[in-house]
Amino acid sequence: MPLLPPEDHAAAVRRRGRPGYDLPSVLAVAVEVFNERGYDRTSMRDLAGRLGIAKSAIYHHVTGKEELLSLALDRALSGLSAVVARTRALDGPAIARLEYLIRGSVEVLESELPYVTLLLRVRGNTEVERAALDRRRAFDRFAAELVLAAARDGDIWRDADALVSARLLFGLVNSIVEWYRPPRRPDGRSLADTVCALAFDGLRTRRAPDVPCPPVPPGSPALPGAGQ
Repeated sequence: MPLLPPEDHAAAVRRRGRPGYDLPSVLAVAVEVFNERGYDRTSMRDLAGRLGIAKSAIYHHVTGKEELLSLALDRALSGLSAVVARTRALDGPAIARLEYLIRGSVEVLESELPYVTLLLRVRGNTEVERAALDRRRAFDRFAAELVLAAARDGDIWRDADALVSARLLFGLVNSIVEWYRPPRRPDGRSLADTVCALAFDGLRTRRAPDVPCPPVPPGSPALPGAGQ
């Protein structure tokens, strides 16, 4: 089942079923279980058990777990697509648009954390997952275009491989799902501020002196690949 087009997705979200379990609440629980157990290892029985309802009550909302996956992935991808659209509409140098893209992606991740987590864990085992991966690749290509343009402008290292650099940047962003839990931020600094400062300004505030690597003590196990 392909990802639902926006108008069908909106119609699906408006559907209502038995009291206490509208589609958004069923979807939220399904995503929670998918992230815990893995989509492939989750059955409709598992979802019904977590919800405390019969499977038939879930089928009142959706045709099956694949439609739930489609709705969940579309929620994450729609947020990222909106960031891309806003980035394309911006005037200004490529480096500013690249930072805007990263900042917006972090904000989507924060606001849709369970859904983005699920998106980043799909492996292309179903038609729905493959469609989602295609949309992610399009996002990667757009980011790579911005990296390449920023390099041409002289705002980043010219020898950087654009696609590799884009993947490294968004590898930093995507890794957030593995550890981030929304905290209170007394200093007022947002997560997006921190990520962008690290990605574009780095950690070092001044050039470090050249420090030779310490010699390896005799008898120490060799590092993987050493001497090859």
